[in-house]
Amino acid sequence: MNTSQAPNTVVQTPGFAHYSIAWSPFHNHRLAVASAANFGLVGNGRLHTVSLVPGPRGTYGVKVDKFFETQDALYDVAWSETHENQLVGCSGDGSIKMWDITLNDFPIRSWHEHTREVFSVDWSNIRKDTFLSSSWDGSVKLWTPDRPRSVTTLQAHLSCVYQALFSPHHSDLLATCSTDGTIKIFDLRNPAYASGPSSNAFTNPVSAAVLTIPASVTELLSLDWNKYRPFLIASGGVDKLIKSWDCRMVVNAPPSSEAVGGLCEHQVPGHEYAIRKVQWSPHRADVLATASYDMTCRIWSMNPQPGGTHLLNIHDSHTEFVAGCSWSLFDEGLVASCGWDGRLCVFRP
Repeated sequence: MNTSQAPNTVVQTPGFAHYSIAWSPFHNHRLAVASAANFGLVGNGRLHTVSLVPGPRGTYGVKVDKFFETQDALYDVAWSETHENQLVGCSGDGSIKMWDITLNDFPIRSWHEHTREVFSVDWSNIRKDTFLSSSWDGSVKLWTPDRPRSVTTLQAHLSCVYQALFSPHHSDLLATCSTDGTIKIFDLRNPAYASGPSSNAFTNPVSAAVLTIPASVTELLSLDWNKYRPFLIASGGVDKLIKSWDCRMVVNAPPSSEAVGGLCEHQVPGHEYAIRKVQWSPHRADVLATASYDMTCRIWSMNPQPGGTHLLNIHDSHTEFVAGCSWSLFDEGLVASCGWDGRLCVFRP
């Protein structure tokens, strides 16, 4: 296990705490960062676009190219899969905005249907004209840039949905994680309402999931689909554990209710405090990165060598909560992390 104390690249955005980071799917040197003033508790937000500048002996410099102001905290960002210069971000006021980074100042699209904070956005790499959002109002909405209203709404949970992600293997599947400690998988081809004592299609509608995984007794803050194994999902949350789930395993599927299951393949004590973000490597099926409120970003192997440990690397250059981490899609092993200290770090474990 290695400890990274000095990152390859650091850039600071004073006055703005970072919440999320995303690499461009078109350019290996371009990133976007979602941030908020006053740690996201009150005040405005800002979207930063950042470029890596190649340096000597394989090192990088970094510069902030542009930023866009929002009236409320910006919690997440996702690049378009069809347009290299466009991306969407979600805010604490319940709105979603789209920007073109070749233009200045204002978004080119705006939507506002969620009734509470929108905490995540994700663009489908298969349905390339579609992105989704998840909110503290318990819903997940699907959108296309050319429509003024959402295409579909799922009442996914009765409580806050911290993250929702499209499957990278199946265009009609998406997964969510929530305050209620569950992971749910939804099939967009079979929309229906759940039945049971906690739901009612008229007064308290909840969309039916094809599988519910009782993953934790505490809040789940993040999940990610494995890029090589279609039904493997990693999760992390307040219990500080990294877990991976085989979603093919159904324990209980009575005709009158949702299927419950999921086989926990790995359970690894991950951090000293809550895990805010998990993300599988796009280049190795067994490796993932995590970001935590213990101010570190860590790299893990779910299949360690005999006698080895799951933990591969600790990156501890942040001085506040680490809220986001992301693998480069083009440069194998290159990781970016961001945190409440307003620092963006790019490093190679």
